[in-house]
Amino acid sequence: MNKNVRKAIIAGNWKMNMTPSEAKKLIAELIPAVEGKNGCEIVLCVPFVDIPAAVEAVQGTSLKIGAQNVHFEKSGAFTGEISAAMLKECGVEYVVIGHSERRQYFGETDETVNLRMKAALAAGLKPIVCVGELLSQRDRGITNETVSAQTKIAFLDVSAEDAVKVTVAYEPVWAIGTGRTATAEQAEEVCAVIRSVLAEKYGNDVAEAVTVQYGGSMKPSNAAELLAKYDVDGGLIGGASLKAADFAAIVDAAQ
Repeated sequence: MNKNVRKAIIAGNWKMNMTPSEAKKLIAELIPAVEGKNGCEIVLCVPFVDIPAAVEAVQGTSLKIGAQNVHFEKSGAFTGEISAAMLKECGVEYVVIGHSERRQYFGETDETVNLRMKAALAAGLKPIVCVGELLSQRDRGITNETVSAQTKIAFLDVSAEDAVKVTVAYEPVWAIGTGRTATAEQAEEVCAVIRSVLAEKYGNDVAEAVTVQYGGSMKPSNAAELLAKYDVDGGLIGGASLKAADFAAIVDAAQ
């Protein structure tokens, strides 16, 4: 991490876990473990139904609340979807876009990721846009090409002014929920590729200002090694974000 030029962010992605009452209990356990640790921004990306409870629970603290998805239209006949304006009014600050599970199970594409990101930015939300390769793509030696293409499409028609508001999360699909983790060297290599794509589009100053996270089974035992890499500016944390002690340990590693 290089905190002199960009923000370090540790974001928990709760996925489809925690009822509102469970969310309040977990946050109550988490706050004393992480509050006052200002070496990174701490974000909890919770299920839609947990948002009101979570926003209330973090009042008066430095913790931020994020959502896990957003639609690209402002309103309309999109049953089951949530607009950026709805999230903003609920007190959400961040939103995960293009997670591999959304791509795998719900038909997200690079193009819809771009649309959702622009909608989020227009509403004043801070996107956490996910990119990453399948195991077959890594085995074929096309990781860098795959992630570069995903990054380029995500940032289509996004201004430099807006680009610095975006966090990019590199999540190798083969390491999400599998217990497998990219080595620190693998994570650094791909995060550097992402930054080089941004530098080509916007210039070095913008690229250096963008936070690039690693996600994919980051946990207390490997967080420090991953976060020590120059281009790894934080983590998008899955399973470990559901345990206050584990998540707090990762926050400590980012200090």
